Amino acid sequence: MSDHTHDNSGIQRRRLLQGTAGILATGIAPFVHAQEKIVLRYLGTAVNQDKAIAEKFKADTGIEIQYVAVTTDDVTKRAVTAPNSFDLLDTEFFSLKKIVPTGNLKGIDAKRVKNADKITTLFTKGEVAGKAVGDQGTAPKKVIFLEGEKSKAFAKAPTQWMTLIPTTYNADTLGIRPDLIKRPIGSWAELLNPEFKGKSAILNIPSIGIMDAAMVVEAKGLHKYADKGNMTKAEIDLTIKTLIEAKKAGQFRALWKDFNESVNLMASGEVVIQSMWSPAVTAVRGKGIDCVFQPLKEGYRAWASGFGLPATLSGKKLDGAYEFINWFLDGWAGAYLNRQGYYSAVLETAKAKMEAYEWAYWMEGKPAAQDIKSPQGDVIAKSGAVRDGGSYEQRMGGIACWNAVMDENEYMVRKWNEFVAA
Repeated sequence: MSDHTHDNSGIQRRRLLQGTAGILATGIAPFVHAQEKIVLRYLGTAVNQDKAIAEKFKADTGIEIQYVAVTTDDVTKRAVTAPNSFDLLDTEFFSLKKIVPTGNLKGIDAKRVKNADKITTLFTKGEVAGKAVGDQGTAPKKVIFLEGEKSKAFAKAPTQWMTLIPTTYNADTLGIRPDLIKRPIGSWAELLNPEFKGKSAILNIPSIGIMDAAMVVEAKGLHKYADKGNMTKAEIDLTIKTLIEAKKAGQFRALWKDFNESVNLMASGEVVIQSMWSPAVTAVRGKGIDCVFQPLKEGYRAWASGFGLPATLSGKKLDGAYEFINWFLDGWAGAYLNRQGYYSAVLETAKAKMEAYEWAYWMEGKPAAQDIKSPQGDVIAKSGAVRDGGSYEQRMGGIACWNAVMDENEYMVRKWNEFVAA
């Protein structure tokens, strides 16, 4: 053994130990987990609970995800009343105003999240490509940081403690059937255009539907809101009155609640313009029917979900939850979500797990160099097609407002129900 090797043995041993720690941290050693059998109860809505994600995570780490599916409202209710009934919370950012003051959410330690500093600036600063986006409603930047791990108050500037790690987010607009409309559509006002009487539809989830309605009211020049996500009673009255008048005139074919319902209304041609979600447009196209997620000049209504940790989580389960967060931001899940038309929290790692032509189509707004397939292998865009709304920068840079829960939420829901009953 030469002196040289002997001198370095301490350093080499340290490197070896660090290497082993690194392997354990990345979860390449499933045998470690096999002894522990960690099961994480994952509370959220069914739409965000994807079997493929749970299966891939288990294959990579040995940790099992047990999905607990409830409605959006029940996610919030359970987070507030039964914080011990889950280990991972998947909720919308707008629900944080209700959950955080209860102290039931643990601040997520950014120091334990490998890619925390790569989370898109849309969430941390409210910016896309260095430009501020609209922050009416519950913009994530307002609620993503806590003053401390056990704080019940949001921090005004970035801190080490995060409320949620973004999972899926998108910018919503109207879906249209261009083959049946046969002319350009460029404004939210078109939703209430009498030309589409009996062939228009709006989303019947009050807190979201009312913001779509507000986009229409503003586009028609009837009123300018200080914050569409936090209306005064007078503004709620005006918005609902506009909807009721349209409904009585026979404008709406339906008020839909369910994702599949929106797909069927559009695919059948009973509806030609409506509130719609991007994956629903993809589903209609999957049936070989022309459907467009139409960019509109007034901008998009954005939404975002994320993972949170209950305050009571500790020990092996807490470690397992951090392992899930780290795995989720590591690229596979991000690529999987991007291929469905959502966006992922860390773009760089997702890009590394996508083919160059897929990234160019989904994220850069470039024509597809070859057929674009869904994660299930269905062709959802033919070679040469361009994504509706273009690039990530154009779409997420065009946000007008974010989904929110208003201070006058109870009053708003009461008025919304009057619209539904009218």
